[in-house]
Amino acid sequence: MENLHLAGEEEDLYSGYNDYNPTFDSEELENDVGFQQAVRTSHGRRPPMTAKFPGTAIGARPLATSFGARIPLASSMGRPMTGAVQDGAARPMTAVRAAGYTSSLTRGSTFDPLGQSKGPAPSLEAKNEDTPEEKIKILEKKVNDLIEESCMAQSIGALQLALEKAKEAGRKERALVRQREQSGNADHINLDLTYSVLLNLANQYANNEMYPEALNSYQVIVKNKMFSNAGRLKVNMANIYVKQKNYPKAIKFYRMALDQISNAHKEMRIKIMQNIGVVFVRMGQYSDAITSFEHIMSESPNIKTGFNLILCYYAIGDRERMKKAFQKLISVPLGIDDEDKYIPSNDDTDSSMVIEAIKNDKLHQMERDLKVLAEKYIMTAAKLIAPAIETSFATGFDWCVDMVKNSQYVELANDLEINKAITYLRQKDFNQVEAVETLKTFEKKDSRVKSAAATNLSFLYFLEKDYDQADRYADLAMTADRYNPAALINKGNTVFVKQDYEKAAEFYKEALRNDSSCTEALYNLGLTYKKLNRLEEALDCFLKLHAILRNSAQVMYQLANLYELLEDPQQAIEWLIQVLSVTHTDPQALAKLGELYDGEGDKSQAFQYYYESFRYFPSNIDVIEWLGAYYIETQFCEKAIQYFERATLIQPTQVKWQLMVASCYRRSGNYQKALETYKDIHRKFPENVECLRFLVRLCTDMGLKEVQEYATKLKKAEKMKEIKEQRVKSGREGSARGRRESREGSAGSAVSQSESKQLSPLLDSGRDSGHSSNSTKGERLSAKMRSLPGSNEPYEASSPKEIDASYVDPLGPQMERPKTGAKKRMEDDDFADEELGDDLLPE
Repeated sequence: MENLHLAGEEEDLYSGYNDYNPTFDSEELENDVGFQQAVRTSHGRRPPMTAKFPGTAIGARPLATSFGARIPLASSMGRPMTGAVQDGAARPMTAVRAAGYTSSLTRGSTFDPLGQSKGPAPSLEAKNEDTPEEKIKILEKKVNDLIEESCMAQSIGALQLALEKAKEAGRKERALVRQREQSGNADHINLDLTYSVLLNLANQYANNEMYPEALNSYQVIVKNKMFSNAGRLKVNMANIYVKQKNYPKAIKFYRMALDQISNAHKEMRIKIMQNIGVVFVRMGQYSDAITSFEHIMSESPNIKTGFNLILCYYAIGDRERMKKAFQKLISVPLGIDDEDKYIPSNDDTDSSMVIEAIKNDKLHQMERDLKVLAEKYIMTAAKLIAPAIETSFATGFDWCVDMVKNSQYVELANDLEINKAITYLRQKDFNQVEAVETLKTFEKKDSRVKSAAATNLSFLYFLEKDYDQADRYADLAMTADRYNPAALINKGNTVFVKQDYEKAAEFYKEALRNDSSCTEALYNLGLTYKKLNRLEEALDCFLKLHAILRNSAQVMYQLANLYELLEDPQQAIEWLIQVLSVTHTDPQALAKLGELYDGEGDKSQAFQYYYESFRYFPSNIDVIEWLGAYYIETQFCEKAIQYFERATLIQPTQVKWQLMVASCYRRSGNYQKALETYKDIHRKFPENVECLRFLVRLCTDMGLKEVQEYATKLKKAEKMKEIKEQRVKSGREGSARGRRESREGSAGSAVSQSESKQLSPLLDSGRDSGHSSNSTKGERLSAKMRSLPGSNEPYEASSPKEIDASYVDPLGPQMERPKTGAKKRMEDDDFADEELGDDLLPE
């Protein structure tokens, strides 16, 4: 306390801070008389007081000690003077040398602490690369660089380059070993580098499917006792044997690898056992596979192994163990945290930012993928075992649904029930009440499930041609989920069948806005534009669709048809050739290509494609007619006979084909066979005038007695034909008079007549639209026949309407059908409401 000084109330605490010693005032040195005098006199030029040896100003005197040593006394206090000079150099102030200035440099020298006045530093001495050690180091670096380049080439898919780099690394490494042996350093061989080179070379051989070379490289590593842990590479060798389908040897190597891996590496042992189980499945040894899978499920259960175990139990037909395996499958822990952790909180801004950052990171994506995979396996397993574990499919599926409801996959229960209904539909049981009732139970569920169920119900009613119900459920699906493209497609289809094509196009466009990859909407939009005769827009739609679906025969056929309508037959031919590159045996595409070449005047190409079409589908009456006419035109009537006989088998009630057969016999000079054929026709069609005329002519030319009999029958047949024609003519005139009288009748009848006026164009247009394309084609072919030699003969002048030109190829692709909008989720996505058909046309 005696050292403490208490400030009084009147004392200034900050007094004295501005006082300074005038001795240190350097600004007034020029006016200081004493300082200037010292500078000008010899007093300022005196040498320093330090001597040559460390000491004081009065000289250093040795001080004797008891040890006899002579120690220079630096000062009166015994401490050496700071800045003393020894041998012309300044003594360091401390253990560290002074910062570049000494007392010897006080006169005539500049301050140079960095030593810049001495010039640049001398260059480093170059290493001598000729020494063996340096050569070995350089070669090792080259080998490591080649291994890295090989791995990088493999990562970008350049497998051949990766193999070349691996081989070069092997050559360099062998040269390195030889150089070590020559230099006498064989004991210092880098085994790690040798192991890396051999392993990379074996991997690159395997990647390039050079399996014998890869096995040899692995064998070199495995047999070398100097490489530690090389035994686990037998797993790689076993994998190669699996690819070669040498399953017994693969099992052997897997087990050898399993023996050489300690229990500490549990995960690797589990994976090897899983591989062993899969190989046993491929060999059909399900009992051995079950043993492996059961061990894995008891030690470290996972989704894939649980699913494989169910497949094995299903293969051997064990119901009870299938149930137990399914329960194990749905109880496998995924190790995924609850999704609630990704919901940001309003209170903590920092945590919200963190959650936003990790919401779509790689780890969260991996968790989602794992969950989707687990749901896929569970759905597939339930569909597989449902018919097998109980007496009926429905009972088995209900058991699976109950199990799922009590597991961590509660949300899958709804999807399983939808899947149950879809399975009924897959069995073509469209009238199954159970399917409809199951789907209807979801009308009061959440919007996602309701939309999925309503979408499938709409599609189901669309298949049954109950378009009102289909439209109702399409509206329900759109109300539950306005952005559901399948619901919009179904709605567009219901409008399409009502021929409101403009409105249908709007629904298809909206479906495309919600999902730009919806190919069904784009296909149906192209069909709609085609109906509206907006061919350029339809062409644009199908060209876009072709960019998405490169190998779709339907899309390419539509493009060919559009180019034909746009009167560009060459482009149509090109697209049809592409269709045939995908579907080589499509008879309708072949026939169409033949028709286009025929229109271009290339008969040989047309014949080739028509003949191929006939070979794959010998029941297309148009193709048969064209081929028969082609052979008649080229004077090969004998070859035409087989085609007209085929037409006779297809349409036995059509007399025209039998007359064509008889005519071919007659043209080829086989009059006897022609006469027999005409007689056979006369027995089947006794009133046919053309047949009787030819019988009369042939009998006359051949001098037969039956000529008078056939002449009498011919006269009777001609009279009957005239009477029929008069009756038809009078009937037409009477109906025309009746229509005129009805138009002049009462007001009440006028109403009914106006209704008939409104209906008759629809009926007429229906007839025209139903037979326009085929009848035109039939008339063109019949006209071709009439242009042949002897066209005045009766059978060639027969009406083309006798040909059933509306015959439809049952095996040809149905190209005019709009795609349906049932969702494809049964095997891949969230819902189990897969569509049942790709191209269902509203009738």
